[in-house]
Amino acid sequence: MKTPINADEKFAEFIAKEKFLAEKHYPGIADEKMRPIFTEKINQVASEFKTLAESDNPTDKKYQEKIRIGLSRFSDVYMELDTEDRERVCTYIEELMDIVELKSSNGLLNKFLYGFDPNELIKKN
Repeated sequence: MKTPINADEKFAEFIAKEKFLAEKHYPGIADEKMRPIFTEKINQVASEFKTLAESDNPTDKKYQEKIRIGLSRFSDVYMELDTEDRERVCTYIEELMDIVELKSSNGLLNKFLYGFDPNELIKKN
């Protein structure tokens, strides 16, 4: 997997931007005091993606592992996340995936958002 040339700049922009603000279809974070906590968790994933992108051998599997670890960091505050906040977390992860041109989270985003991967149900039928 080859890291896009401008990835470093895009990671910097991503980390610098305000997160969990009201925009388009997202009403903003449900509990304002959780904004810095959620932002830190997302930015940590971005930093790990950046480190991996700069490494000698970034792979889909390695990025997916960073996603798994990053989403697991929300387990301590999962009950604080309403549906819109969980969707926003997934959207931020998708933005990071776009930076490195990662095509799939391998079901991790679905499991985080819905508690299961709907693709697994399709495979079983």
